[in-house]
Amino acid sequence: MTRIPRHIIENAPDASRPILERMINISPTGRVLNMHAQMAHSPAVLAAYVSIREANDQHGTLDPRVRSALMLATAGAVRSDYAEAVTSALAQRFGWSQGDIQALRDGQSVADDKIDSIVRVVREAATRAGRVSDMTWQRAEACGWSSEQLTEAFVSLGLALCTAYFTSYAESPLDLPASAPAPAAAPAGQE
Repeated sequence: MTRIPRHIIENAPDASRPILERMINISPTGRVLNMHAQMAHSPAVLAAYVSIREANDQHGTLDPRVRSALMLATAGAVRSDYAEAVTSALAQRFGWSQGDIQALRDGQSVADDKIDSIVRVVREAATRAGRVSDMTWQRAEACGWSSEQLTEAFVSLGLALCTAYFTSYAESPLDLPASAPAPAAAPAGQE
């Protein structure tokens, strides 16, 4: 049982209808997801979420592939099945391999120092209430990320956290394939 009703365009509050119609264009599946359908119950929630996404699309300088990596890394760091499924679909859409998707989700390297460094910034922020060590930040700068890009990375962090927290808050049923399961840990001595 979910806590918040889901809406389709036809029965959504009037202020949510045009926003839900736009969601179809930015959804990783080309349809309204359960989380969007539940956000529509409060036009303020749906509008806030979509506004952040649209601001990132219109004003963001980070490549969409990088943004998808940052969102997936955040979803993995906070262990949200729903956010992992959504961000895995986005990462796949932007060209990440299944191995890279698993690595990003699990906090492993994708064998690209520059990408790995900005992912570390976002993962650290996700697990430490926004705090990032000077060493992690400086490593990302040394790899070529500008202060503007590191600031902008916060948007991807925020979107993934918004997804993770809202879907837990609303008890959103997962309506897209779950991300690939984490590999089983090797028995002691067999790593």
